[in-house]
Amino acid sequence: MAASAVFYRSKQGETIDEIVWRHYGNRIAGALEIVLEANRDLATLGPVLPINTEIELPAIEAPKEAEAVRLWD
Repeated sequence: MAASAVFYRSKQGETIDEIVWRHYGNRIAGALEIVLEANRDLATLGPVLPINTEIELPAIEAPKEAEAVRLWD
């Protein structure tokens, strides 16, 4: 089952960086760029978003853990 996007409405004084960090954390590299791609007009609104701006937070798969390589036993 594929995950779906979440829609969020901004509150007073919020920035897109803050919203993305709270939603995805630091576990997904490039999350801000993916959100900006999904919401092309956000960048034109300035650093602090207007109150009640709707933002699509798309489902992003977290990268899989890399398998460890053991050089010696």
